[in-house]
Amino acid sequence: MTTTASPLAFFWGDDELSAARALDRFQADLETAAGMPMERWSVRGDRSSAAGIVASITERVATPVLFGGGTLAVVSNAGGLVVRNEDRDAFLAALEIVAPGNALAVVDASQSGAKGPTPKRIADAIAAAGGTVRQFKSPREGALAGWVGAEARDRGLTLEPGAAKVLAERVGGFVREADAERGQQTRMASMELDKLALYRGDQPIRVEDVRDLVVEVVPSSVWAFTDAVAERRVDRALESLDRLLESTPEPVILAVLHRRVRELIETGDRLAAGERLPAIGRAMGINSEFRMERLRDQAKRWTVEELVAALDGLVDLDAKVKGAPDRELDEAQRRLAFGLWVIDHAGGGRQAND
Repeated sequence: MTTTASPLAFFWGDDELSAARALDRFQADLETAAGMPMERWSVRGDRSSAAGIVASITERVATPVLFGGGTLAVVSNAGGLVVRNEDRDAFLAALEIVAPGNALAVVDASQSGAKGPTPKRIADAIAAAGGTVRQFKSPREGALAGWVGAEARDRGLTLEPGAAKVLAERVGGFVREADAERGQQTRMASMELDKLALYRGDQPIRVEDVRDLVVEVVPSSVWAFTDAVAERRVDRALESLDRLLESTPEPVILAVLHRRVRELIETGDRLAAGERLPAIGRAMGINSEFRMERLRDQAKRWTVEELVAALDGLVDLDAKVKGAPDRELDEAQRRLAFGLWVIDHAGGGRQAND
């Protein structure tokens, strides 16, 4: 049995729905070329049992197809199979002996912001063998709104003007932070379209329908807010705060703000003492180099006096939120108190809204 389609593929990126759909199309193309359905066999890499897993993959893809359809082996977390040289070499060898009728696809659910596929050597080997290597990057902001509109049209749904943008906002497409995880955004948007379609039937989906039915799930929204505060971007912080107060308990917001201000104080103090950034991160229990670089840049926007005043302001805000005697506030007043804290301290005459 022979096929004209390449039996190898490597799909990577942070858009898990698009990658899954690409895998389905890859299998469908193979089945069309072969003239019969294939069995999909999935396996996840694990360094502790890599040798056995690679042997199983090799057995699956190298065994010739005698009767019926072949096997599509789908490998996730392939990095766990190439830690040791012998396992890596065995996996690379398996790519070269895929029997006619069988196929192998690697799926790398990368973190948002990843620079390339992992493991790159496997992706390069698949590309060199004529296989497909494709990235699926989760759309954001206007691109996600466009994706929602196109998805709706594909399903025969009608969206009234503005509905696609509101849905994209609700699933977090307009969070600008580069480190926000977006792997499930298109899948969530697709599921919300399913729900809206059931609700509206043949009628156009309105902005009001989206606001009523789609719960706002913004990825890393708390961190987007605290980053905006730390960077003294007041307009962006207030915009994030409005969304955050709809879905996040006020004590949680206070706790994260308190932690960020203390981190800025400690980072600034240690930098002033001449400590190197990696050492500061170790002392603070932060292993992410990216996060420490961000804290360093944010700390430079504040004086020690301003940070101490912000911390004191949080103590007062905490008392208001918890309803201390003589400080009971209703919901609207608490919202106003949060906003005033942002303006008074993140603003401080040095706000950066660019």
